[in-house]
Amino acid sequence: MSENSWKTAITDIGPGKIRVKGYDITDIMEKLSYAETVYLILKGELPSKAEAELMNAILVASIDHGASPPSVLGTRTVLSGGNSLNAAIAGGVLVIGDTHGGAIEQSAKIMQQFVKENQNASADEIADKLVAWLSETKKRMPGFGHRLHKTDPRTAKLFEIAARHGYSGAHIELCKAIEKALADKLGKELPINVDGAIAAVISDMGFDWRLGKGFFIISRVPGLLAHAYEEMTREKPMRKLGPPPFEYDGPGEREM
Repeated sequence: MSENSWKTAITDIGPGKIRVKGYDITDIMEKLSYAETVYLILKGELPSKAEAELMNAILVASIDHGASPPSVLGTRTVLSGGNSLNAAIAGGVLVIGDTHGGAIEQSAKIMQQFVKENQNASADEIADKLVAWLSETKKRMPGFGHRLHKTDPRTAKLFEIAARHGYSGAHIELCKAIEKALADKLGKELPINVDGAIAAVISDMGFDWRLGKGFFIISRVPGLLAHAYEEMTREKPMRKLGPPPFEYDGPGEREM
């Protein structure tokens, strides 16, 4: 191989050959689910049964959350403006950022950092340190609380699947301990939401926190596609979308 060639360890291709992480694509097509294949291409190895089930649950959990999230409004607005399907979905993905879809990445980063720095401490001890740090730095713990759900049903299901397989590592235990520590500190319940649960699970699966937003994107794109298609086939172009009519509160009429 030339020293100037571009190297990749993901997929090897040639005439009549496609091998993803060493596995023939035709074998993958027959023997692996989509979720298992996503795990393989990101992690480089085949998932265990527990990891396969958890990966599937993660990808299903965030597939859609109604018509109000910013990414959905982005997709529908771009489509309503007379643009193509791919532009509409790209528009929705571009809306995903730190405040919409970013909590998995942010929560995983914090949990991975505190677990790494406190390997000999219990989950409760780490949680106390983490909550004290949040208080000192005036930060909010991402992945906890939800604008709609008092208790996020997806969180319980993810942890149930993990527990069924005895798959509850340091990050899942820390995540649960943070919930308790936050309640003790704040004097009110701030339940783990689906983003916090996914952050804990992917951390115990060994994924780098920098992939966090990617998990949300992979999960949400089919939902964006469904919304784009519904907008295309059921609604009139350039319709009113988003929040209710705005009120102007700028300067009054004035002369130049």
